[in-house]
Amino acid sequence: MAQAYSPGLTVTDNIVLKKDRILPLKGEVLVKKGDILKAEDLVAQTLLPGKVLPINLANKLGVTANMVNQFIKVKAGDNVTKGQILAESKGFLGMFKSSVKSPIEGEIESISTITGQMLMREPRIPVQVKAFIDGIVVEVIPDEGVIIENKSAYIQGIFGIGGETTGEIKILAKSPQDIITPDYIDASCKDKLIVTGAMVTLDVIKKAQQIGCAGIITGGIDDRDLKNLLGYNIGVAITGHEEIGLTIVVTEGFGVIDMAQKTYELLKQFEGHKTSMHGKTQIRAGVMRPEIIIPLPIGEEELKAEEPKMATLEIGTTVRIIRQPNFGKIATITALPEKLTRVESETMVRILEAELEDGTKVILPRANVEVIED
Repeated sequence: MAQAYSPGLTVTDNIVLKKDRILPLKGEVLVKKGDILKAEDLVAQTLLPGKVLPINLANKLGVTANMVNQFIKVKAGDNVTKGQILAESKGFLGMFKSSVKSPIEGEIESISTITGQMLMREPRIPVQVKAFIDGIVVEVIPDEGVIIENKSAYIQGIFGIGGETTGEIKILAKSPQDIITPDYIDASCKDKLIVTGAMVTLDVIKKAQQIGCAGIITGGIDDRDLKNLLGYNIGVAITGHEEIGLTIVVTEGFGVIDMAQKTYELLKQFEGHKTSMHGKTQIRAGVMRPEIIIPLPIGEEELKAEEPKMATLEIGTTVRIIRQPNFGKIATITALPEKLTRVESETMVRILEAELEDGTKVILPRANVEVIED
């Protein structure tokens, strides 16, 4: 047995998952331990502070800062409406008054007689956290959120864009090698997670946006189409916050890459099933992969999640090749020689022997593969 050098991707028809659903700051938790939830159910909510807007009252009233209190008509903590008078000078004989009106609806944060400034805060922004997956609340974190567990069929992707979404799986590709055209997408795809085979083109993405698809699951995507879709290069930042009207999960990589047979068959097995999906991806420290989660019927007694094990290379293990010339292809390990072998770069490395899905035999450095975990 030897450990894999690259993180593995999980593709399985049965796994116990645990998901943290946490607010960005403290708020109210709406569920309790043991509650059985649907993906759409709210679990927690809070209010984020609005933006601060400074107003120079002394300057607008034409007075010194220490005189502002004589003319102010509101106090810290008051809620005000747009256009409401905040301060007003007495003028001369009741004439030539100067007034300051609120430019926004919001709250008075503070008033300073030292600077003559008033700080206003825009209305608080409501934030709601949903369950995202069907499951059972196994732990409540007071004022912060919950931990939800469920049993699911589960697929990790290589790359994704777009946030959390749910919908039923709809298979449009006739095979893992198929590349669909926009004509495949019609009104029946609305709110669905469509499976497009080896590639999704920009034309297909635009048609899916127009129809109202919830998401796209594809083997590959062209990076130029991705740039044209977003209007910028992705770089190394975390994805998953793009507002493009749908979520895209790429299971294999960039370019035309056949979707792994196992992945395609699993999606086909669960066609029509409600599924949760997100495109959040982070390649650097704290690796995060996009996920496709298909909830399975479950009883609370079945939730016995095991500690995750490190991916390992063994004879019979399914791997994906992550370097050219066979980039993206799926193979099964047939041998793991222990002896160091000299490769093209003249370095001495441990290798493995594997068989591709078409029966071709290949010899690869072990660092050139990642495990597809069952």
